[in-house]
Amino acid sequence: MKKNLLAVLLSAFFVVGILGGCGKSNEIELFSSKAENKEVLQQLVDSFNAIHPDTKIVITAPADAGTVLKTRLAKNDIPDIVALGGDNNYKELQGAGVLADLSGEAFVSDVQDSYLQMVYDVNANKEQAAYGIPYATNASGILYNVDKFEELGLTVPTTWNEFLKVVDKIEAAGETPFLLTYKDSWTGLCAWNSMAPDLQPEGFTDARLKNETTFTDTHQEIAQKYLQIISHAQDDFMGTTYDDGNKAFANGEACMMINGNWAINQFITANADFHVNMFAFPASDDATKNYVTSGVDVLFATSKDSKHLDVVKEFIAFMLEKENAQTYINDQFAFSAVKEVEQDAPTVAGVKEDIAAGKVANFPDHYYPNGFDLSALLSEFSLNYVNGMDDTQNIQSFLKNCDEKYDIANVE
Repeated sequence: MKKNLLAVLLSAFFVVGILGGCGKSNEIELFSSKAENKEVLQQLVDSFNAIHPDTKIVITAPADAGTVLKTRLAKNDIPDIVALGGDNNYKELQGAGVLADLSGEAFVSDVQDSYLQMVYDVNANKEQAAYGIPYATNASGILYNVDKFEELGLTVPTTWNEFLKVVDKIEAAGETPFLLTYKDSWTGLCAWNSMAPDLQPEGFTDARLKNETTFTDTHQEIAQKYLQIISHAQDDFMGTTYDDGNKAFANGEACMMINGNWAINQFITANADFHVNMFAFPASDDATKNYVTSGVDVLFATSKDSKHLDVVKEFIAFMLEKENAQTYINDQFAFSAVKEVEQDAPTVAGVKEDIAAGKVANFPDHYYPNGFDLSALLSEFSLNYVNGMDDTQNIQSFLKNCDEKYDIANVE
């Protein structure tokens, strides 16, 4: 009897061990590079898990996700699902050959061609293959205080000259035109990313990659207009953080901010009665050339070596279902790469028409080589302005630095 009891206990222990191991092996990691979307992602993941009881998707969203992802790439430890922007982090993964090609999946046909093309354009050798599936997109431009515009009788400008007239009217009324948050240096990229697509020569990013042109020869106007913008910001713009600036803007301390739809949640949290909208940065005096800067804010990719490829593909298909895609963009004040899913929030109504018409340009820094830290160069450029450096000298030095740092980073 004792032997039989021991055998039963050992068998039970063995079965539990197997089941426990199976449970762990069916845990699927979703690595997200955006901490601010974790709550809505968790909501959607919970819905998926509920109808797939044999699997469990678990979200990780670490601080400094890009660095963490690079470390894991070096260890060949690629998450089952990666949710990140169509930027340098995606480029690095795709270029390393660790992602699965999802081009043959039926859900690819649910994605807008313009955003698929943006992903193809940053693939190594511009390979026309869907290693990343665009999901949510963003818009960057001029966020403006709707109530202040109405109080001051301002209309949305569509050209650079109209824009400058709006700035003059704001200052004449004793208000601050721009609230900038350059203590967080990445926010200095927003004005650059909004102006460069309108003003740089067509094909610049490809030509610069091949060393066929330079910033010095082509970006004088952009640099000069960049200085004009910061000359109309609040006095302490170099010492204002993104979080503090968003709160200040939502509470009426300036009329405009140069940033993207991702900031809107913070505005509403700071002031639920704040009325904000957005328009394309009118960098050119030719209104037809003033695009909304819009890129792939979230795409889904998967490791080609994942043991859960079938489930991962099911999950991506689930996320691209119209109801789920709508839930995501409503929560994030974002736009969707999924066909027939529209953003109707009044906070971004001013750019909806341009986006629907495809009058968009991708973020130019998505095409720059890894290691080219333009935000640091723009921070130095802005600090030189604050410290009184002559504009001509400052622009020449800045563009020269851009070329030198770009060339250092532009290596295979």
